[in-house]
Amino acid sequence: MSKKNSILIPGIAAILILVAVQVYVIKDLWVDKDILFDLKYKILSQEAMDQLNRLSRTDGFENALVVLNNYAKETLTDELGRIKSEEELRKLKEEALQGAYKILNELENLSPYLKGYFKRQGSEGDFSRNIEINYLQFLDFDNKLEIYANPAIFRSPNAQNDTLKGKPKSKILVNRFFREDNYYRISFDFYIDFSGKQKMVFRDMAIYLAMSIFSILVVVTILIITFRNLMEEKRLSNLKTDFINNMTHEIKTPLSTITVAGKTLEIEKIRSDENKILETARLIGKQSVHLNQLINLILEISMWERTQFQLDKKEVDIGELMHDIVDSFRTGNNRVVIQEDYSFKGQKIRLDVVYFTTMINNLLSNAVKYSDKDPVIRVEGRENREGIVISITDNGIGIGKQDLKHVFDKFYRVSQGNIHKTKGLGLGLYYVKRIAEAHGGSVTVESKPGEGSTFTITLPK
Repeated sequence: MSKKNSILIPGIAAILILVAVQVYVIKDLWVDKDILFDLKYKILSQEAMDQLNRLSRTDGFENALVVLNNYAKETLTDELGRIKSEEELRKLKEEALQGAYKILNELENLSPYLKGYFKRQGSEGDFSRNIEINYLQFLDFDNKLEIYANPAIFRSPNAQNDTLKGKPKSKILVNRFFREDNYYRISFDFYIDFSGKQKMVFRDMAIYLAMSIFSILVVVTILIITFRNLMEEKRLSNLKTDFINNMTHEIKTPLSTITVAGKTLEIEKIRSDENKILETARLIGKQSVHLNQLINLILEISMWERTQFQLDKKEVDIGELMHDIVDSFRTGNNRVVIQEDYSFKGQKIRLDVVYFTTMINNLLSNAVKYSDKDPVIRVEGRENREGIVISITDNGIGIGKQDLKHVFDKFYRVSQGNIHKTKGLGLGLYYVKRIAEAHGGSVTVESKPGEGSTFTITLPK
């Protein structure tokens, strides 16, 4: 398993476990809140009913039950005697039950009192009542009509949120009533139904949900940051490895040449030839200088990391300076074609000539180095609101999209099959960026594989 997967897979597994635990906890907490909600309003309902009974000696159904007694008497005396078949009796029972529901719903006084009491206690008072008759019997000394309320057949008229399949979760039982008078015997349940119960429970749960989501986001963020840091560390490690490999290769070349040259001087025939001795000495000197440059380059890297550039700025004609740099580069590279186009109009700016020359030469050298055909370079310069803009366009191999965002990183070299095919330490563009930024400017690149690259330097006036 790769190092990438060794971090990513356990991290994702940890997040999934955390999400599962949070869902379980929230679900369990939701159930508890739901139960507490019902318990709260059940207690408030009992308190309200006790207060109502103490104040008016009623339970909110006194008027309704008086009317129900009269209705039962009329049904028994006027209707029951006319029944001649089982079908007519069944219809009478249905009508009697629906009539009882209507009386209880229209004349009860309990729900208005409960709503007022809930609001006085600072609780939600927006609910609908729901009455369910469990047993109903009309009777007198001569007649008796038994009516059993069957929820599968009958439902309470004007009762919102009622159901034919059982009590909804939003209904809370307030009390079960049993009454008996001259002409009836009844048992019924009084429910209060909060249609917005889920919203109220959710409102109470909001802080817990927010904390849960926040904790998950924190863990995900930490995982992403850790993963990105890991990938960045891995990339930097690879860059350093490439740098060490390149530097080793670069140092071995002059060392090997110096070693071979030294052994050559030990040959008696060579020592007797003054020209051969002079040629070998020059070779040793040349390779020694190259080796010294490599060592100084490594020392400069450390110095540039620890300190800021110490620029020695001078006022120069940017057009003339650019032409001198390009002309000098052209002289040392006969096979390169360089086209120049400047519109500076004698503009002068303050800059460090040495560092600026190094920056331009690095870009020109890269244009030649990374070209698989006769290099053609176009150098343009112009002014705009931001300052001086210099662009260098080549017809080289180009840079892939995945490499563009890293080309200015230290030690970074564009991916290729053989890292020694084109010599370099991955520091040229890094220095270009550092020099541009030291002057208060910036450098950008646009490129496509096989279509060349354009590097644009912007410096303030």
